[in-house]
Order: sequence, then structure tokens, then C-alpha cells
Amino acid sequence: MGIDDLVNKARSALDGREDQAQDALDKAADALKSRTDTPTDATIDSVVDKAKDFLEDEKKR
Repeated sequence: MGIDDLVNKARSALDGREDQAQDALDKAADALKSRTDTPTDATIDSVVDKAKDFLEDEKKR
């Protein structure tokens, strides 16, 4: 199984569930931020924003 197979499986799993994935990202970010210091919050927010942008792009496919 190569990386392309894994990517395709992930896309199939997310197909039609992008909004649920975004909600899960928000919950995970909140959990992380409650356990880290304030400067780290900006990094977490940045990563979550990029992941949400990716999900929006996938929704358009």
C-alpha cells in the first residue's frame, strides 16, 4: 500500500463529512490549547486553519 492508496482512503472517508471533520478539528484544537501555553495557541490555530482550508478544497472536488 503506497501513499496514494492512503490518500484515496482518507478522501473516501471524508467524502461528504467535511463539516464533521471541521468540528472535530475545533474540538481537538480546544483540547490542545487547554493543555499548552498561550504562545502555542497561535500555532495550533494556524494548523487548524490550514486543515480547514484543505477540507474546503476537498469539498469542491
